[in-house]
Amino acid sequence: MNDKPLVAVVMGGMSAERAISLQTGTAVCHALEMLGYRFVTIDFDDAFVDSVRAHRPAAVFNALHGGAGEDGTVAALLEWLKVPYQGSGVLASAVAMDKWLTKAVMRFNDIPTPTALLLHERPDRPVSLPERVGFPCVVKPAAQGSAVGVAIVRSAQELNNALRAAGEHGQPILAERYIEGREFTIAILDDQALPVVEIQPRDSFYTYESKYTPGASVHTAPARIPPERAACMQDFALRLHRALGCRDYSRVDLLADASLDSLYVLECNALPGLTPLSLFPDAAAAVGISFEALIDTLVRSALSRCV
Repeated sequence: MNDKPLVAVVMGGMSAERAISLQTGTAVCHALEMLGYRFVTIDFDDAFVDSVRAHRPAAVFNALHGGAGEDGTVAALLEWLKVPYQGSGVLASAVAMDKWLTKAVMRFNDIPTPTALLLHERPDRPVSLPERVGFPCVVKPAAQGSAVGVAIVRSAQELNNALRAAGEHGQPILAERYIEGREFTIAILDDQALPVVEIQPRDSFYTYESKYTPGASVHTAPARIPPERAACMQDFALRLHRALGCRDYSRVDLLADASLDSLYVLECNALPGLTPLSLFPDAAAAVGISFEALIDTLVRSALSRCV
């Protein structure tokens, strides 16, 4: 008889990232099977609360991406149901999901981040950008992940089209100064920064397709950069993780100019993807942590937590 606790893997959901959530959930379920855990899968739909109550899991593994899965809604429901879960709590999840609020936290904590402003799509009249952002800039929904609705805008003529496209995924919209350079990410696990990973997309930037198409990007872990620059990146990432109040794990994305002299932190993902192509498992593998060991660590964190 298997006396391992029952884990409910919440996956799918109703956000624009449903397909990616299903990939993460499937990978997590496979790891749980290898580890000997009993598990069930639950979709995040109108029957979510009833499903959790019916299965009575010892813990929930939140494998959702975007929307209610990341903005603190699912965390709040699970706390109301008194079911422990892995990852950040309600407040940290809500703030980390909002790129504008995250920038405010970074500015308060002296963490460098590209200049940005908040916009609303105005179908009735064109929007212009002040010089402090200028062109080129990056336009993206303020509360989406996986590069959903993101575009590089190089002229005023392109701006309003980009705003309309981003607005399809929710308002408000962030317009951020474009930084030409190299892209990196730092995974945080149990309040420790893992090795820096460099992302080299085949495309001009790290698009949705680059993230989830095999061969569309190269992840170098650890990044081939001077140790002192890696340490600086890890310090910024850990400071943001702590300032937001994240727990268990997160992933912080940043950009550097070609010389690595200037660093710019972009955002914190409080619920990192765990698909076969995701960055977090690559960072863990760089220090000898297998995917199964990573999932076991996160499940144990949930099981140790009393809601």
